[in-house]
This record gives sequence, structure tokens and C-alpha cells, in this order.
Amino acid sequence: MRFEEVQLPSELLSFLKSKGLSDLYPPQEEAIKAGLLEGKNLVISSPTASGKTLIALIAAYLKVKRERRRVVYLAPLRALASEKYSEFREMESLGIRTAISTGDYDSSGESLGRGDIIVLTNERFDSVMRHRVSWLDSVGLFIADEVHLAGSDSRGPTLEMILTKVMHLGLDSQLLSLSATISNAGEVSRWLNSKLVELNWRPVPLREGVYDYGRILFTDGEERPVTRSTYGAPIDVGIDAVKTGGQSLIFAGTRRRAVSLATKAAEITTRYLGEREKDLCGEAARRIRSAGEGTSLSNLLADLVSKGSAFHHAGLESEHRRIVEDYYRLRAIKLLASTPTLASGVNIPARRVVIADLTRFDVEKGGSTQIPVLEYRQMAGRAGRPQYDEYGETVIVPPPTQPAAELLQHYAKDPPEPIRSTLADEGAMRAHVLATIATSIGLSRVDV
Repeated sequence: MRFEEVQLPSELLSFLKSKGLSDLYPPQEEAIKAGLLEGKNLVISSPTASGKTLIALIAAYLKVKRERRRVVYLAPLRALASEKYSEFREMESLGIRTAISTGDYDSSGESLGRGDIIVLTNERFDSVMRHRVSWLDSVGLFIADEVHLAGSDSRGPTLEMILTKVMHLGLDSQLLSLSATISNAGEVSRWLNSKLVELNWRPVPLREGVYDYGRILFTDGEERPVTRSTYGAPIDVGIDAVKTGGQSLIFAGTRRRAVSLATKAAEITTRYLGEREKDLCGEAARRIRSAGEGTSLSNLLADLVSKGSAFHHAGLESEHRRIVEDYYRLRAIKLLASTPTLASGVNIPARRVVIADLTRFDVEKGGSTQIPVLEYRQMAGRAGRPQYDEYGETVIVPPPTQPAAELLQHYAKDPPEPIRSTLADEGAMRAHVLATIATSIGLSRVDV
């Protein structure tokens, strides 16, 4: 379906056309059929890069322009909030103002009311609700991104509580929930009183594989040899894609591991930089050195970026992270090693995603646990650049003690875990019950 076939304002159609958009992706078409334009509550459950952000943009435009009501966009991470803020700001040419607040300080947020679209992290919105800001009554659309994180031990309780409060505000507002593919999407949509739009569609086909002693075994039966080196399997697999003109994104379990992988890779990526890429990487390195405080970490990052390699984690200054993201999107940086934060919505596509670590340290259990299928799917979703690649690839690098074929079968074929409430944790429950009583936003004693 083409955008011209949808009953959209000519101003919005012209804006979409200026962005090179002419045809709807299947999830976008299904969302419109499900009542997006009529203000229906929807849960959009589809893979990464399937067009969920554009669904949100269209809904936001209509809410601001047609109904003269505000829009709140909720993101789990500061990096994702900043990216979406930049995307929504492009509508300033249409007379739509955008505001953002990602800080964790406890200010009221009253000044955010100057924006038509207000972008917030979940934690910041939780604070805003507790301050009962005046502009909250004028919100006609809540967009909750990465809703599947409601099942996360760390971020789940806050997300679950703010969604519950939103549904009890009594504002007659629309709720648009964006989620990765999950196994109990129907249950989640019923909880959110929303209609489910569920598709397993990607704009770029995904090939899934596992590294096995000098070769990649793909689920379709193909085997690809990989040149082995002393740098280790994750680097070998990542560089293998760089050699053929692609980019690689390596997911590491810790910040230290991400830095180590990027440092090793820089010795090789520098050989694959053309003149344009050398100039861009040099420019990026200079920007990193001149932005923010000069630390040993930022100086190392600048050195690596000048060679076409980089790392990305929450320990970097936000401006340095943005520079890395921008120049990776420009295809100047060839290999990026990151902690799993980049798997959550941030638009950093690569031809090949390499999953270097399958375990995470669990504080409660006091040891390492294997990552869930849902997290694997999120990381794999970064594979495939729609403008540049005919396909994307994700490659697991397993520990020596685990059979490669079994791991591939588990992560590529098994369904993702269902979302379950995390409010059973006593500490989380106590904190949120007290906050709810303090604010009394639309909740009776029985509701609490």
C-alpha cells in the first residue's frame, strides 16, 4: 500500500515524501487497518527495523494537529530517547515543537509543557507524574517504546507502574505500545486494553549462524570459512564481514570487554578504510577530542575511531556516544563493539551482528546466567541495513564448552520468553506502592 492511498493530510504526505517514503511496510499497513488513525489503543509487536517508529510519528502528528493535544513518548534508555527526540524534531518544519528530559533529577518538569511532543525516559516520566504537572491533562497520546522490557528485573517495575497509572488517568488518551516479537503478545495487549498488531516481518532477510572452529554454520545449511587469527573468534567473525564491504557490530557482555575487542579490531580495520572513510574517521576523532572532558577513555576512543574501530557503552559521555553512532551510520566506522544497550531500539544497523558473550552476571544469583532468547532476538535485530544490504547476518560465538549446533537451534528456533510482571520483588513493590499513595493519580485505595 502507498501512503497516497491512506487518508492522511497533504502536509504529512509531503513530509513523508521528502524523507523518501512512498510505501507502507506491512506492520504500518496493519496498524492503520487496526484503527491507528481513529485513536485506537494498539500494541505493535514486530521485529526491529520493521517501521514501528513511523507508526508512532504518524499518530503523533495527527494527535497534535487534529486534536491539539500533546504527545508523550516514553523510552527505556537515554540513548534511545535522544535518538527519538532527533527524529521527532524533524517535524518542527510542520510547526510541531518537541521537548526532551532524560535526567534522573527530581525537578517538576513543568517547563516541558512548551513542547507538543515530549520525549522522556520511563524514570523521568515517573518523576513527572509524582509532581502532577499541569500539562499532563492535555496529553492525548502516550507512546511506550520497548514495552517488552516490562519483563526486565531492572527496568520492568517502573515501566509496568507508569503504564498502569497511564491507564487510570482518565484522560481519554490513546496508548500506542511498541514491542519486539514476544510469545504472549496477546496477553500483554489485553492487559493494556489494546488491539494487537503482530507480524514477524523484516525489511531485510536475516540469516542466523554460529561460529564453529574456523567456519560459520548457518541455519539454512550453508557453511562459510573464516580466516582465523590470534585476535580471537569475535574479531575474526567481525572482520570477515568488513573484508567484503560490510560493517560489524559486536555485542560484548561488559564495558571492559567491549573496549578490549574494539582495541584489537583497530589493528585490522585501518587496512580497509578508503580515502573518504579515512577523512570521516579523522573528523570523528577530532570531534571526540574536542567534545567534553579529555579522559584516558575518550582519548583511546578517538585513537580507535581514527582507525575505523570504536566501542560504545554507558560509561562514555553522551556526546561521544552520539559521534560514534553518527559516523557508524555514515559507514566510516567499520567495526563497533558495544554492550547490549545498543540492542534496545537505537538505530545502529550492521550487515553482521556478532554475539561475543552469551552470559551475564546475575547479582541475585551471584553468578553468570545465559541470556534469554528475547535478548538474542533484540541483538539479532540490528543485522541488516535496508539501504545497503540484501540480507543481515547474526553470528553467535559460543564458549568452547557448549555445542555450537545446539546453541544455534535454541536461539534461532525457540520462541522468545513471555513477559511476566516483575513487581513481585518486595523492594520494587514497596517503592512503587508508596509513590502511588503519595501521588494518588487516578487510583483509589482499592486500586492500590
